[in-house]
Amino acid sequence: MREGIDMKIAPDQTLPKVNRLWIVIGTVIVQMGLGTIYTWSLFNQPLADKFGWELGSTAMTFSITSFALAFATLFSGKLQDKFGIRGLIAASGILLGIGLMLSSQVTSLGLLYVVAGVIVGYADGTAYMTSLSNLIKWFPKHKGLMSGVSVGAYGTGSLIFKYINGAMIESRGVSQAFLIWGIIVLAMVVFGSLLVREASNTASPLSASGVRAKDYTVKEMLKTKQAYLLFVVFFTACMSGLYLIGSVKDIGVRLAGLDVATAANAVAMIAIFNTAGRLILGPLSDKVGRLRVVSGALLVTFAAVMVLSFATLTYPLFFTSVAAIAFCFGGNITVFPAIVSDFFGLKNQGKNYGVIYQGFGLGALSASFIAALLGGFKPTFLVIGALCVISFLIAVLVKAPKADVQTAAAEESSAEAIARQEAAGKETQTKGPHGKDSKGMRLNPQTKGM
Repeated sequence: MREGIDMKIAPDQTLPKVNRLWIVIGTVIVQMGLGTIYTWSLFNQPLADKFGWELGSTAMTFSITSFALAFATLFSGKLQDKFGIRGLIAASGILLGIGLMLSSQVTSLGLLYVVAGVIVGYADGTAYMTSLSNLIKWFPKHKGLMSGVSVGAYGTGSLIFKYINGAMIESRGVSQAFLIWGIIVLAMVVFGSLLVREASNTASPLSASGVRAKDYTVKEMLKTKQAYLLFVVFFTACMSGLYLIGSVKDIGVRLAGLDVATAANAVAMIAIFNTAGRLILGPLSDKVGRLRVVSGALLVTFAAVMVLSFATLTYPLFFTSVAAIAFCFGGNITVFPAIVSDFFGLKNQGKNYGVIYQGFGLGALSASFIAALLGGFKPTFLVIGALCVISFLIAVLVKAPKADVQTAAAEESSAEAIARQEAAGKETQTKGPHGKDSKGMRLNPQTKGM
């Protein structure tokens, strides 16, 4: 009896005693540091003025950053397996800080694209994906809430540093602002990484029926139709939000007839409502269902882009539409990590979401190309509206792969069969040839029947 008790409690004794609050705090600090890159628009005009570059060419840097960020998420999971989450986040923070500090020394657009675009984006994406996925794994019953906390911190970082970086640019100049910004971000991400612990228990939790969902590998996920359907929905959500973020001031001036200063207020409004959407819709998805939240957000986005396309825009109507799109965008990118884990399991969530996350990078580039091809804001909004309708239908109809439940059930049935066989074997070993208890003695196969 004593031996049996020890066997039951031994596994628990080997688990590290972790205060998950510190992991949450560490992730929030990391994500706030990473989110500061969304203040890039503040640097466009000062860089153009200092070096005589075209404003559009300077603004292209953030498109490169966004694409590199999304591309990095494809490899972040493998890097985490190799180096561990603490080391990888710390290294990413150092690389991110160095990229920003080197940006203070650039004198050519090409070099700016490399250091502030490729290097900063890749480092940011690596730390973003690994810290987000790790936090979700620590709280498998509250994935929407934890995704909201993590992604919300990312948005909060951009909101706070809008004022910090703006003040530094005004008081010290754009180059010195890059240098100080890089030092601060490096310190934040590295410090936050020290509080993070890697989630060791990455198996998907039991469903309500008591069946454990299958943990898909990337290859297995890509064999399902659901992976591609979710990609379309995520691409649509990202394209609508990112296009608005990059063009909102010009939209206000040209479509709503606002002056430049008034239209610029929409930039701050986007940051506020984007962050609010992350903090509200993530936890809400735990209660009402993730795809319900996404489908509702797509409907609101559709209504908002139709207003921007066809209505006579007044000041309140313009800002209401902008706020609605920003809120839904923030919510959608918060809920999607949890959706991917619901569909394809927790174990490989970072790698699987990294594939779906490519919709972010493509969304950042596609809207600009569509606008250039079709010639303006309104035709682009019509394309976004059509994609919202298609994505809404997908979100309403798509279901998690059936194979995950069937396979998991078969595996559990197999495990139960093996357990029954082992129990039967033990019972045979403790019975004599006539069914009587033989005090645990085993029959010698060579003398069986004698």
